[in-house]
Amino acid sequence: MKHCLAFIFALLCLQTLFAQDELRLVSSRYSTIIEQKGFSSIQPVYSHKGNTLSADSGILYEDELKRQFFEAFGNVVITQPSGTVIYADRLHYDATPQIATLTNNVRMVDANSVLTTNFLVYKMREKIGTYTGGGRIISKGDTITSKNAYYFENTKDAYFRNKVVVRTANVKIYTDTMRYNSAQRMTYFFGPTNIKGTKGENLYTEKGNYNTETGVANFSKNNLYTEGTRFLKGDSLHYERASGIGKAFRNVVFVDTLDKFYAQGGYGLYNQLDESITMTEKPLITMVVNNDSTETAPPDSTAQAPLETDSKKNKRKKETEEVAVSLADENTGLGSDSTAVTTLKPEKPAVDSVYMTADTLFSRMILLKDYKALKFNLDRSGGELDVDEDVDYGDDDGFDIGDNGEGENLLQDSTLVDTAGVDSLLKKESPGTAQEPVSKGTEVKKAPAKQPTKTPPARVPPETDIAKTLQQDSVIRQRAIVPREAEADSLINQALTAVQKPDTAFKDTSNQAYLDTARTRIVKAYYNVRMFKSDLQAVADSVYYGMADSMFRFMGRPMIWADGSQISSDTIYMQIRNQKMDNALLIANAFMVNAVLDSIKYNQLKGRKITAFFANNSIDRMYVDGNAENLVFSTNDKTNTITEMFHDRGARIKIKMEGKKIIDYITIRKVDQKVYPFRLVNQENEVLPGFIWRPQDRPQSKEDMINRKREIPKDGVSGAEGNEAKSPTDITTEPDDAATEAPVQPVKPAAREGEKATTAAEKKSESGSTAPPIR
Repeated sequence: MKHCLAFIFALLCLQTLFAQDELRLVSSRYSTIIEQKGFSSIQPVYSHKGNTLSADSGILYEDELKRQFFEAFGNVVITQPSGTVIYADRLHYDATPQIATLTNNVRMVDANSVLTTNFLVYKMREKIGTYTGGGRIISKGDTITSKNAYYFENTKDAYFRNKVVVRTANVKIYTDTMRYNSAQRMTYFFGPTNIKGTKGENLYTEKGNYNTETGVANFSKNNLYTEGTRFLKGDSLHYERASGIGKAFRNVVFVDTLDKFYAQGGYGLYNQLDESITMTEKPLITMVVNNDSTETAPPDSTAQAPLETDSKKNKRKKETEEVAVSLADENTGLGSDSTAVTTLKPEKPAVDSVYMTADTLFSRMILLKDYKALKFNLDRSGGELDVDEDVDYGDDDGFDIGDNGEGENLLQDSTLVDTAGVDSLLKKESPGTAQEPVSKGTEVKKAPAKQPTKTPPARVPPETDIAKTLQQDSVIRQRAIVPREAEADSLINQALTAVQKPDTAFKDTSNQAYLDTARTRIVKAYYNVRMFKSDLQAVADSVYYGMADSMFRFMGRPMIWADGSQISSDTIYMQIRNQKMDNALLIANAFMVNAVLDSIKYNQLKGRKITAFFANNSIDRMYVDGNAENLVFSTNDKTNTITEMFHDRGARIKIKMEGKKIIDYITIRKVDQKVYPFRLVNQENEVLPGFIWRPQDRPQSKEDMINRKREIPKDGVSGAEGNEAKSPTDITTEPDDAATEAPVQPVKPAAREGEKATTAAEKKSESGSTAPPIR
């Protein structure tokens, strides 16, 4: 009896289990049995494994294997225990694997998103939906369209393929392969992708992610950020939309084709708000100057400023369109033999490049009216002779370069960024100096994100809406000027070619309205600054450069080498005009040195101030003012030996040069000139006070400049330390008794200003040697 009851109980449980596997009719308005076809119902409601299926009408039938199928027509609704609801016009449901195939006006609604398509295959057991032929997902303000997609309800992930377009309130995203998480609003890219912002910026990558809510992006393959005529490239990119901060890591390149500015390094930080770029990890700035030796010296030193106004913005737009047209020609094959090649092939003008590196390089755009240019009123004819009194030359730029301050915070991987950039390093400001306003804030305030409003799902749109949406997105993709696969390198190469062309844009500096809106770029280099040009090299602790007046300001033990001469002072100002060296001003402890006979002795020129003017990138004339001194060793060219030393002192020394040789030499006021036979030259009189000789600090090449910093002695840069000169016992003198045994002869000074004294070129010893020129 017990065995019989157990068997009946097991049979009932098995029957209940089979009943749960089958579709169960909960209710209907009318039902009938169709002979050999199944069970037909009007407004049926079926239950299956916790899911509810309803429609205007439906047919339930079985195949030979007793598998159940449900065909539903009109106002199909599937409700799942999780709360997900699916709407459609028609349903084919396979009960065994729980696969629903829905067609026409399909809409799947869950807590995070709404999926709309005309064909959807939904696996109810795994909760995976697939659409082909086009579809759309709306999630918390994000609208995504694509040709194909796979949706995983459990993880809230959707995978999109082919012609994917993402629309948000702030950006539009174009890609072909993407994963999207509706819970986190995170997008992941696995192919060529463009993210276009509302301000004209574009982020390109072939692998990365972007959060549509926070606006934070991370890219790791073939990355490029563009904004007008500005380009930022790196092996990895990090971008924060709220703060406008973009960070690039490894092999970083920044180009502004409008301002002819090009920088690269191991790490770059771009601030969209003030349009600044900060470079570290062997940063390098490249500027192009003319190298033509056929033009004559300019009559004055008035520099023209590269400015930015509305006309410049139009130029930015025009350059961007030209790049886009060039890319379009490449893609369509048009002009592949001429236009594309001509666009990418760099020209070979008579130009030279100026390279500059430092621990930190910083550049930004500022209003021209906020830029305070230094006005020295330099005169190529020499101007008035300075009175022996202290003169403020404006060399105090207000920068305290001895303290890192808070500037290093800018380089940290944080969203709290000093909007003043490296300006936070500046601790004091003085009138009449070159500087720009510093932002008072120490933190970039993020704009509050818009909170999506919760509204009930919209009514199922007509079938044509999906088709129209896909067509509109297709047109948008075609019209959007965006890089495509393998075009990021082409864009950056075109930008690099553009910056090598001289700026010929006209600037109407007489128009006040123009000046009120004009913008210009400044560049700051901090700590261990090195500069290299084919015929000029320099080192300093810090450098400030303004494009408005094309003026370099070298501060902190600056030193410049030009040909065989070494130039140093407390502060050095160097100006470029028309992409050429124009003038240089050395303030306080100005000193110029060059070696004689392979560094045996040194020709020296010093004063309180040295003013040099250039012609064709070579020194044309110099004025040494304030306790001016010149020490020159005369040599015999035949025997290659030193014969005597010429020491000249005065209020001013004027030197005119041609072809790197002195053609005119004048000493003015308080003239004291002496000639020493070489045998009377000793350690006390062979060098002038403040003598410095540091050839080991001179950058030998672009690579040497980048990889090697100058070594600062503990006691400071002084003397001839580091010079591998020959010892005094190795020096061979002229064997002319008359020359070597003659006593020191004072040279008669000029009687008054303008009267020509004995020149170095005219003064000759009995042996026929002449004083070598200061180069």
